[in-house]
This record gives sequence, structure tokens and C-alpha cells, in this order.
Amino acid sequence: MTIEKTITATAATLKIIGRLDTTTAPELEATIDGCIAGINELVLDCSALEYVSSAGLRVILKAQKMMNAQGSMKLTHVNETIMEVFDITGFADILTIE
Repeated sequence: MTIEKTITATAATLKIIGRLDTTTAPELEATIDGCIAGINELVLDCSALEYVSSAGLRVILKAQKMMNAQGSMKLTHVNETIMEVFDITGFADILTIE
């Protein structure tokens, strides 16, 4: 997995490239933890996300909870495969997906 970061004074966009699984989820978690201080919008660009496991879902849920306290989070460019995972797990009901 690769993460491309674009950070401004009030927002951060993280483009997740590859697989978000047990091996790579800690990297995304550390990246999110390191960039959300002081921002009020977090965008996870999923256009190049190929796979998400339960470990990846946990990181996304944690990020959503943290951002609820200080602003908003949304996922963009979610493909059909990843959207199906979000639908089955109920994440589609609690995440903002564009």
C-alpha cells in the first residue's frame, strides 16, 4: 500500500493505493494520527484502493470517530468492490461516501 498525502491548514486528503489489510492498516492509522491535528476535514481518496479487510475497516471507523469530534470525513471515488464491502458491513450507513 502507498499513501499520497495532500495537507492544507484545514484539510487532509489521503489517497490510498493498493491493499488495506492487516499488514498495511497500521501504516494508514499512523498516517491519519499524524495529520489530523488541527484539521476539520479528512478525505480518503479510494480511487486506487483494491481491497479492504476488517483491519482496514477498523482504521476507517476509528478515523470517522476522531473526525466526528473535530470536523468531517468523507471517502471519495469508491469502486464497486469496496462499496460492496461497505454495504455488507453496514459502513455505508455511517460513512459519508461520494
